[in-house]
Amino acid sequence: MIKELIEKATAAKENAYAPYSEFRVGAALLTENGKIYTGCNVENASYPVGICAERVAVSKAVSDGEMTFRAIAIAGNEEYYCSPCGMCRQFMSEFCDSDFKIILARTIDDYKVLTMKELLPYAFE
Repeated sequence: MIKELIEKATAAKENAYAPYSEFRVGAALLTENGKIYTGCNVENASYPVGICAERVAVSKAVSDGEMTFRAIAIAGNEEYYCSPCGMCRQFMSEFCDSDFKIILARTIDDYKVLTMKELLPYAFE
């Protein structure tokens, strides 16, 4: 399942709208029911108005009534692992348990798996 999520996250980043940073990010979110929602980053000339790939994927799932998640894969560029920003970590923690898996993928064969607790040990609750 990890490789399928990475493939979908990598494909999603191709739809990113990133004319300012030129940094494309894709995410693929796995629900408890086995459904996968994807997202990509969407920038805006007013930087804070943009949205990260992770929040797009979670928002799409929640808008479909899905609120229980198992894992998310995040694909940025292949030079380093693309970790969720602080805002995305807190956003995901609203819906995810401490053992929720976050897959940081450089390529389909080069990735790290961390938990929500590892990335956000003191989440605001």
